[in-house]
Amino acid sequence: MNKLTIFDLDNTLLKGDSDRNWGEFLSEKRVVNDDYLLRSEQFYNNYYEGSLDIDGFLNFCLEPLKNNEIDLLLELREEFIEKKIKPIVLSKALAKVKEEMEDSTVIIATATNDFVTKPIAKLFGIDNLIATEFEIVNNKFTGQVLGLPCFREGKLKKVTEWINLKGYALDESKFYSDSFNDLPLLEKVRKAVVVDGDEKLLMEAKKNGWLCLSFR
Repeated sequence: MNKLTIFDLDNTLLKGDSDRNWGEFLSEKRVVNDDYLLRSEQFYNNYYEGSLDIDGFLNFCLEPLKNNEIDLLLELREEFIEKKIKPIVLSKALAKVKEEMEDSTVIIATATNDFVTKPIAKLFGIDNLIATEFEIVNNKFTGQVLGLPCFREGKLKKVTEWINLKGYALDESKFYSDSFNDLPLLEKVRKAVVVDGDEKLLMEAKKNGWLCLSFR
C-alpha cells in the first residue's frame, strides 16, 4: 500500500490565509468595492468561531470571479502569487513537504477554491490538489460550485473519494492541519499532526495525544 500525506494549506503551509489575502489584493487593485474587505473579515471571524455559512462564503468569493474576464483574473492571480503568497510561504513547511515526498505521495486538501490555490500548490511542488471547485464554462466563471465544498465533512468526503480512486487508505494516511474545522478528516487518518493549531484544535490534540508542531 502506497503511503499518503495530506496537508492543509492556509495557516498550515502558509503564514496566513490565501483567501483572505486574495480579498485584500483585489481590494488594493480596486477590483472589488470598499465593503468587500469588511465582509471578508466577518466570514474569516465566523470561520474561527466555527459558525461559517460555507455557501454564503463561496457565493461571496465567486462575486469578483464571475464579474471579471478570465484574462484579467489570470493576470491578477500572477501578481497576487508574487506579492502576497511567496512572502508567506514558510521555509519549514517547504522542508517538511520535501521530506514527506521522499517516501509518500503528498496532496493538499483545502477549503479555499482551486482558482486561488492551484498556483500555490505548484510553489510547493505538489501536483495533487483537492479544493473547492468553481465551474468555468466558455472561459467564464458561472457562479456555481462544482460538487461539495472542501470544508469540514465535505473535505473528508472529497479526500475519501480521491483516495478510493487512487488506491490509498485513509487509515494509513497522515494529515497536517491548523484548524478544528478539519477534525472530521483528522479523526480518520492514522496520524494527525497539528501545525500551529488554533485553541480548539490544541485541546483536541491534547485529548488524543496528537503530535503538535510549528512551521513558524
